[in-house]
Parts: sequence; C-alpha cells; structure tokens
Amino acid sequence: MSLKNLLDLTGKVALVTGGSRGLGFQMAEALGEMGAKVAITARKAAELEVAERKLAAQGVEAVAVPVDLGRRESIAPTVDAVAARFGTIDILVNNAGTTWGAAAEDHPAEAWDKVMRLNLDATFFLSQEVGRRFMIPRGSGKIVNIASVAGLAGNPPGMQTIAYNTSKGAVVNLTRALAAEWGRHGINVNCICPGFFPSKMTHGLLSAIGDMVIAMTPLGRLGGDEDLKGAVAYLASEASRHVTGQCLVVDGGAVLF
Repeated sequence: MSLKNLLDLTGKVALVTGGSRGLGFQMAEALGEMGAKVAITARKAAELEVAERKLAAQGVEAVAVPVDLGRRESIAPTVDAVAARFGTIDILVNNAGTTWGAAAEDHPAEAWDKVMRLNLDATFFLSQEVGRRFMIPRGSGKIVNIASVAGLAGNPPGMQTIAYNTSKGAVVNLTRALAAEWGRHGINVNCICPGFFPSKMTHGLLSAIGDMVIAMTPLGRLGGDEDLKGAVAYLASEASRHVTGQCLVVDGGAVLF
C-alpha cells in the first residue's frame, strides 16, 4: 500500500474533544483534510458553531456536540449524538482539558477535582465507552490521547500547575496501560505530548515566561497552528498500525534540557 493510502482517512469517523479552537481545532482540521468525518465537542456552543462552519467551508463533513465532559453522566449521551449522525466512531482524540494555577500547599481541593475530572476521568471513560461500543466489536480503532510535556517532567520557574502536571502524567501511563490491554482487539492507543503552543489556556503564562521558553527550546520557537497536524494524522491512520502505547513529544526539543 502506498504511503498516501496509508494516511488516507476517507470513510472514517473521528471524534475530537475540545475541538472548537486551539490544538483541538487544528487536529480536527487535519483529520478532516485527510478525509475523515469529524465530530467536535466543547462546552461553549457558540464557539463550536463557528468551528463547525470553518470545517464545512474546508469541505469537511462535521458535527458539533456541545457538552461538558467534566460531568461523567455526559459521556454516553455524547457518544450517542455522534453515533446518531455518523453511525460509528473509528478515531477518538481525547484533547479536552483544563488547568489551574496555584502553589501546591494552597491548591484548592475543588480545583484539583475539576482538573482530574476533565483531563483524566473524561479521557478514560470516553475511551471506555467508544471502545466498548464500537472499537472492540469491530476489532479496530485509533485512540490518540493528548497529554503534555508537563506530564513528563517538572515545571520551569514561574509555573505552579501541580494538578495539571499530575493529570497529564496519568494520561501518559493510561495510554500505555490501555494500549497493552486493548492491543488484542486491534486498537492502537497512543499519546501526543505538546510543548508550549499559544492558546487561550497558555496566554497568561506565555505573557510572563514566553521569552524564557523560547530561549530554552532548541528550535527557538513556540508551537504553531499546523505543528500537531502531521502527528495526529499519523497516529490516527494506518501509517501507525504497528505503533501503540507510545508518546510523541511535539515541543521543538525543549524536553531535551
């Protein structure tokens, strides 16, 4: 099979959580460009509608599903909504996430719970629901979890995000454990660990330490609007059919230091 055919996603259905803007929308664009039908979720319906229109303008068949995945009871209805439109889910990109800045000794318990519910719990329970209903019966599927370089190490000076780091470290090992368990079902489970990308979530932090981050990055730049497209297309396609349980770091080399 040619590489072009290995990367082709025509006929596949992808669900991208947190897909209305930023990294999620970038990945939804990439999967749509490669031929997939794309469902995107987010909490804010207005932002989702804008994203859905942008995808449609690019020729992507897309559906927007407004939902708060931090509420566990919303998981099954979300999958129901995608199945009602597209019939199945072949590719799941667990991207929705949140953070909270606080010193460890002062971190509010409710903020810790909020971060864990969305970053970790939703990733597992949505994977469980999609896997159980579609991927395991079919004997194939692609799950791409979005962790972070923050899940691989501590923080540079100025960052106090212990709940976020902990949740993303857990996503890294969730990826490995699920890949080991579900490989027998023909399901590939992999992870992308982005470094610093300008986004609504990172705006305040990068305003304070952006210059330092760039100085500590071998490629001398932050992530851009197209820098996750190749990674997610590869991990969602048959080009990565012999890759599972792996974490691909996309950070310009910053993790090397």
